Amino acid sequence: MGIARFVSLSDGTYYEPLNSFKRHETALRKAQQAMSRKAKFSNNWRKSKAKVQRIHSRIGNARRDYLHKTSTAISQNHAMVCIEDLQVRNMSKSAAGTTEQPGKNVRAKSGLNKSILDQGWFEFRRQLDYKLHWRGGWLIAVPPQNTSRTFPCCGHVSAENRKTQAQFQCVECGFEENADVVGAINVLRAGHARFACEVSDAVESPAAGTHRSDSGAAQCRA
Repeated sequence: MGIARFVSLSDGTYYEPLNSFKRHETALRKAQQAMSRKAKFSNNWRKSKAKVQRIHSRIGNARRDYLHKTSTAISQNHAMVCIEDLQVRNMSKSAAGTTEQPGKNVRAKSGLNKSILDQGWFEFRRQLDYKLHWRGGWLIAVPPQNTSRTFPCCGHVSAENRKTQAQFQCVECGFEENADVVGAINVLRAGHARFACEVSDAVESPAAGTHRSDSGAAQCRA
C-alpha cells in the first residue's frame, strides 16, 4: 500500500489512489473560512456549518465507496491475500516536536500525514479481512521492514536499492522495477512463509482472519 499507488499487487496490477480529501480540500477550506467570519450560533453560522458538514460527509462517502469497490474486487479474485502490517498511527504522527526540540521538515511531514490518512489503509485492511472471511479466504499480515529494499531473486538488501520513491534498482545485479511491485512480491513471499509455519504447527489455524501470533512469528523468523 502506498500514496502514489494506493495498492500494488505482485503481478504488476495496481489501483490508483482516490485522494478524496485532497479533491475537496480547497472547497472545505473556503467553507471553513466563511464559517469563521460568521457570528457564532447565528442563522448564517448554522448554514455555513451545515455546508462544512456536507463536504466532510462527501469526502467520507467517496472514500468508503472506493475502499469497498477495491476490497471487493481483490477478495473476489484471491483466496489468500498477504498485506503489510502497517502501523498507521505511528506513520502519521506529527513531526512538530516541542519548543525545546522542534521537529524537522514539519511542513513536508504534515503533507505526508494528510496523504497517508486520506488513503484509509486501516479501513481497507478491515474490509479485506471480513470479505475474505465471508468467502473462506485468508488475510495474512507480515512485517513491512525492508519489503521495498530487498530484491526477491538475489536476496540483496540495501537502502540504495530504492533510488527514488517509485524506482527500484538492485545495486548487486542491476535489476530494475517499480518499487511497489517489488515490495508486493516480497510481501507475498513473506506471507507464504508465515502461512506455511502456521499450517505446519500442531495448533489448528482458524478458517480466516489476520494472523499475528507471537509463536507463529517466532517460528517464521527461525
